[in-house]
Amino acid sequence: MKRLYITGLILALLICASMGFSQNTVRRVPPRQRATEEAAANNSTTNLTERAKIKNEVTSKAPEHVVWLREMYRTIDLDKDDNAALYYPVTPVGDRMNLFTTIFKLLADNKIVAYNYPTNGPEIFTDKEKLNFEDAVLKKYQILYKKEGTDSDPRYIVDDADIPSNEALMYQIKEATYLDAATGTYKTQVTAICPLLVRKDYDMGGSGDVTLNPLCWIPYENLRPYLSRTMIMTSNYNNVLTYSIDDFFTKGMYKGDIIKTVNMKDQSLAQQVGDDPARLKQAQDSIENQLKTFRQQLWVHQDTTQVAATNKSVKKTATRGGTATATTQKESAPKEEKPKAVKAAKTSTAPTKTVRRTR
Repeated sequence: MKRLYITGLILALLICASMGFSQNTVRRVPPRQRATEEAAANNSTTNLTERAKIKNEVTSKAPEHVVWLREMYRTIDLDKDDNAALYYPVTPVGDRMNLFTTIFKLLADNKIVAYNYPTNGPEIFTDKEKLNFEDAVLKKYQILYKKEGTDSDPRYIVDDADIPSNEALMYQIKEATYLDAATGTYKTQVTAICPLLVRKDYDMGGSGDVTLNPLCWIPYENLRPYLSRTMIMTSNYNNVLTYSIDDFFTKGMYKGDIIKTVNMKDQSLAQQVGDDPARLKQAQDSIENQLKTFRQQLWVHQDTTQVAATNKSVKKTATRGGTATATTQKESAPKEEKPKAVKAAKTSTAPTKTVRRTR
């Protein structure tokens, strides 16, 4: 009886253990579904974790041993196919949203700091120049919104259809190309970004001309942790979201025209060379060639023609040397004398005839 009791107790424990194991078993999720769930969990407008903040601080840390630096401004036209990934989808589709919608929602949620676009001179990132989102954006461009929160920490609720994402057809970015002597790194990175709303003048008596309306300047380090979690489609042939917006900027996948380089007079290229498109294009190409030439001069490259000729000569010498060696060995090797064949004596198996002579 006691043995039966112990056996039943063991069976009961085994059943409970198996039930607990089945409840704690890791759920197997298909890769596509897992990516969707991760994107939903890492929504670009959610609060940053401490780990993400620390990673952004390390990534955004300026190099300490810069021995060469060139800063310039570019315009990015989203009508060009190379930059279209930043424009679509115009209206958010699920968790997918374009660059402007991401920036707009971050500003509306008061999660990033932006600065006023200066009328004259370079951008200034000080507390005095901080952007008032309600006055400088919502009211100025007549966007419907609802205000929540407190005056010190406001939140603005804007419907997705009311976000003027379709008008954000251009951006200005500030680039820094530098050489870090400590690590031997030559790198180009975006340091600030400014959305431009492209609008037509439809007011009373308006001429209907297209106007470019710069919104604000945003330090890229403030945007990076959010843009690194915002996935975009970069190909019409592969619809997998393999790149983030941060990858798009970090890897230099965009195409932009130079409009200004940082100079002592703080003049744009148009102010330096005039409004002639041909001269402006020539100045832009000259700057691009300067960057390319400077980068090529940093490293020692062997002449490919000389390398090919050297390899050909070495190969020919090696071939000749191998033939000569083989010939020498063949000539110097003693010739083996073959034993002479011994001729066998002729024998006949036919019977010998005896000739009997008669007298």
